[in-house]
Amino acid sequence: VIDDPKSLDINPFKRKSVSVHWEFMFTRSMFETADMAAQGEHLNELARLVDTGAIRTTLGETGGLINAANLKRAHALIESGKAKGKIVLEGF
Repeated sequence: VIDDPKSLDINPFKRKSVSVHWEFMFTRSMFETADMAAQGEHLNELARLVDTGAIRTTLGETGGLINAANLKRAHALIESGKAKGKIVLEGF
């Protein structure tokens, strides 16, 4: 779930024993938790993994500036089932 939905009915999950877990990047800094410095440590480790190539982007294609034509083309690629990775439109 991205962002906070106004309402989220989790009752359908109950029968399947599905759990919902929230992760909020700024919890430590907002609430000044005792382990607040861990956020910087995690980000430094992530940067190191990206720099060494251990973690790679899922970017598959850059579709140009966001406009109706590029959005339509990107959506058609997704619908075709042939898209590999994320398709990014720029210029927001």
